[in-house]
Amino acid sequence: MAALSSASLNALSTLHLQHPKLPTSSSISHSVLIPNVAQNPFLSSQKTLKASKSAHQITPTKKQFKTNAFFCNNRNSQPRPAVSAVDAPTAADSRPSTKELHVYEINERDRGSPVYLPLSQKEAHSLGDLVPFTNKVYSGDLQKRLGITAGLCILIQHVPEKQGDRYEAVYSFYFGDYGSLTVQGAYLTYEDTWLAVTGGTGVFEGAYGQVRLHQLVYPFKIFYTFHLKGIQDLPPELAVKPLPPSPTAEPSPAAKACKPNAVGPNFTN
Repeated sequence: MAALSSASLNALSTLHLQHPKLPTSSSISHSVLIPNVAQNPFLSSQKTLKASKSAHQITPTKKQFKTNAFFCNNRNSQPRPAVSAVDAPTAADSRPSTKELHVYEINERDRGSPVYLPLSQKEAHSLGDLVPFTNKVYSGDLQKRLGITAGLCILIQHVPEKQGDRYEAVYSFYFGDYGSLTVQGAYLTYEDTWLAVTGGTGVFEGAYGQVRLHQLVYPFKIFYTFHLKGIQDLPPELAVKPLPPSPTAEPSPAAKACKPNAVGPNFTN
């Protein structure tokens, strides 16, 4: 019995020693808490998404902070007061004022003008013929001699049915100390025309606008009405009420004789 008991104990002891090794706590924790990502595609995609969000996260900059602060300050600022209809400028206020000037141009046949230069070398008036000229200028009321005209006409077309010619003209009006005006445009011997005012000097410095040429007796008497912009008010001696244009209108004897009280200051002769 004793021998049996001893053999049994030895067998049990041998059996205990050969028992398989139990897993440790660290190995259990590792296998349970860290799953195999390679075998789980759902976990793999979650990991990729999380990494992508981290990579694209934008950190606010100082510039963005200043921009936000600027708009916050604007929201707190007071609105601008509205401009009333009374204070608002109108289109009429912004338009430059127009000054009218009326003068007569008279050829008294004492200046050797005009001179016809037939450069076309044709019997009839033809393209290219030139006509330099100079005439006397009187105020619109014909009471004062103001100066002269001087310029050139280039023949563009002879118009037989109108018994006249079409010229392109470039010439100036000289008013002594008051300055001068220069005009350019169509000059028709048989009807009224409009020319452009291209500039001026003296009181006419900066002038622009247009002038109506009213033929009274070609080529001896013409009445002009200037519509001038870009200048100050005209001197009273120039801003006179004109006489109605007429073929029979004549300067006063004093103006014709250039008396001291009937001429402009240092008028051009």
